[in-house]
Amino acid sequence: MRVVRLGVLDIGSNTVHLLVVDAHQGAAPLPAWKSKVSLRLAEHLTPDGRIDSAVVDELVEFSREAQATAEDLGVTEFLAFATSAIREAPNGLEVIQAVRERAGLDVEVLSGAEEARLTFLAVRRWFGWSAGRILALDIGGGSLELATGADEEPEVALSLPLGAGRLTREFFADDPPTDKQVREARKAARAALGAVVGQILRAGEPRITVATSKTFRQLARIAGAAPSSEGFHVRRTLSREDVRLWAAKLATMNAAERSRLPGVSESRAPQLLAGAIVAESAMDLLGVEQLEIGPWALREGVILRRIDGLET
Repeated sequence: MRVVRLGVLDIGSNTVHLLVVDAHQGAAPLPAWKSKVSLRLAEHLTPDGRIDSAVVDELVEFSREAQATAEDLGVTEFLAFATSAIREAPNGLEVIQAVRERAGLDVEVLSGAEEARLTFLAVRRWFGWSAGRILALDIGGGSLELATGADEEPEVALSLPLGAGRLTREFFADDPPTDKQVREARKAARAALGAVVGQILRAGEPRITVATSKTFRQLARIAGAAPSSEGFHVRRTLSREDVRLWAAKLATMNAAERSRLPGVSESRAPQLLAGAIVAESAMDLLGVEQLEIGPWALREGVILRRIDGLET
């Protein structure tokens, strides 16, 4: 049995995460270390949409620190990947090149469909074959991923530009937003989902629908789910009725008021309303009454893909 200590750097739209795990085929990856920095790449843009050079410098520095930490922890293999913020920026390739040249790190830029597939893999492994057909939803900072299937490879895997951070920037100029701003954000979310929902529904009715990502966990927490301190294995759910109720409440609150809700961080509070609007829209159009909150998502999917490639 080959056991590896694996380091993973996840460069997201909001946060850059370092995760170190001990892994081998046939076993769940065991977390050994984690750290993060809130760079908010998607918010540090020049007028033409390019990622600002100052935040690129911060990304390079954290990449160096992450590799040094991983070396100190005995990591034998290091992976790095990036999602929508870098994928969509006009200078995304320049950012990746800067990380490669100045930090000595190669970064894989995932497509939206790859994000959806890898998140689905993580969900499948966590819930197992007994879950039957699964529909997986993940709201990130820049995009919404949807995937459904009865196997480990989803039959449909989609990515839509409906991230919580993206919608907040595009529609919510005021804090709290106006009724018109909320209505426009809701209209945009439902139009984007309406264009693809048939692909998901035609694939077949899921036995369970699983939601991953910080946005869904925070919505579940304010709706009464157990706090993260109780661990991964506590069952957490989120109903459509609770999402509808909280979407309406959050629209009347400013970011400071949202940050005082249980489980809501100050950095994520401004985006929570947009996340609730996307969640409600997806549940409505897909006919989902209840979500299971899944603790594994994209990072775990990347790790599982690598574990599957290990020689025994």
